[in-house]
Amino acid sequence: MKIPKEMRVIEISKPGGPEVLRQTTRQVPTPGPGEILIRMKAAGVNRPDAAQRAGTYAPPSGASDLPGLEGAGVVVATGPGVSRWAVGDAVCALLPGGGYAEYCVTNQHHALAIPADMNMVNAAALCETYFTVWTNVFLRGGLTGGETFLVHGGTSGIGTTAIQLARAFGARVFTTAGSSEKCIICTKLGAELAVNYKDQDYVEAVRHATGGRGVDLILDMVGGDYISRNIKALANDGRLVMIAFLGGPKADINFAQVMVKRLMITGSTLRPQSDQAKAEIAQDLRENVWPLLEAGTIAPVMDSTFDLEDATAAHERLESPGHVGKIVLKIG
Repeated sequence: MKIPKEMRVIEISKPGGPEVLRQTTRQVPTPGPGEILIRMKAAGVNRPDAAQRAGTYAPPSGASDLPGLEGAGVVVATGPGVSRWAVGDAVCALLPGGGYAEYCVTNQHHALAIPADMNMVNAAALCETYFTVWTNVFLRGGLTGGETFLVHGGTSGIGTTAIQLARAFGARVFTTAGSSEKCIICTKLGAELAVNYKDQDYVEAVRHATGGRGVDLILDMVGGDYISRNIKALANDGRLVMIAFLGGPKADINFAQVMVKRLMITGSTLRPQSDQAKAEIAQDLRENVWPLLEAGTIAPVMDSTFDLEDATAAHERLESPGHVGKIVLKIG
């Protein structure tokens, strides 16, 4: 397979809004030891991409400065020591960056086979959200069947994934969303209760739904004043997992409530974790989650697709209040 020297990419010209994304050309990267080169067919568009574009989420040392943390395509070259994949294999992958491009490199162990009968666009929407949800809900958060689980932002990419996975593993699922229409979508995905946060107090709603007990686990990407409210919504021995701070990273917290209720508060970000940690998450997904995708028990919820050169419009959609599920760039 002939690989060109140059490729189309979308780069961040300067920190700012969606308008700072621009198409240009760069050299096609060369896979290093343990890496594969993917001819990208599609790339997911996620909140960390927007944060990087705005200048508030710098890529880790050694990672591409191009946005794009997940995608799908075909392996066209392998670096020294690669044994998992061969040229011609179709994969979806977690990326260290650089996904908004015609070619991208990633660690061989961060790629997964595309689920049977799934197209490239849908496959491109899997890895960032499934890696994040599996890590924070099931590994860090320890959710088990029969427990109660609240996820904020139920119609986001993370939210739609978390609702389906938690339900598939036997949890009672509650969520919040910003309209009655979005709440209906959440219940269709498997949420027992969807609270419109604009006209209802989710703390009271989930406490009522649990007979005053509260929930066992909360996944939150809002932060701000939600943090103290989450503490009130948790049951004794409950866990709060933070993965983003759309409402700000600071809050006034009464830690006496944390002590009395024996709560655990934790959080994580995915991108800075080690290659080995991400490889272990990929293996967990391969064993526990990919069979559910293969069976059609769960599926990515798709909002919209844009051509690579329309990345600005894709980011505008991402930051609009109306989108539901995943946004993907079509590349080739």
